[in-house]
Amino acid sequence: MAKWQAFPGALATYVGRNKGLTRNVQVLAEGRSGYMVVEAIGRKGARVRLTVKRDSLVQPQPDLFI
Repeated sequence: MAKWQAFPGALATYVGRNKGLTRNVQVLAEGRSGYMVVEAIGRKGARVRLTVKRDSLVQPQPDLFI
């Protein structure tokens, strides 16, 4: 089975350096050198754009929208 790949427009789960930095994001664009530009909801409820490593993005859990 092929590894899941994030692509622009997809929903993904970002897993940060520690498990406390895990959040659901929307992939906006590919960056350079294995990075992706994503959009998430920040601490104050505003949308924030982040640049994260492609390896830090994993497929969202199937029960995300139940």
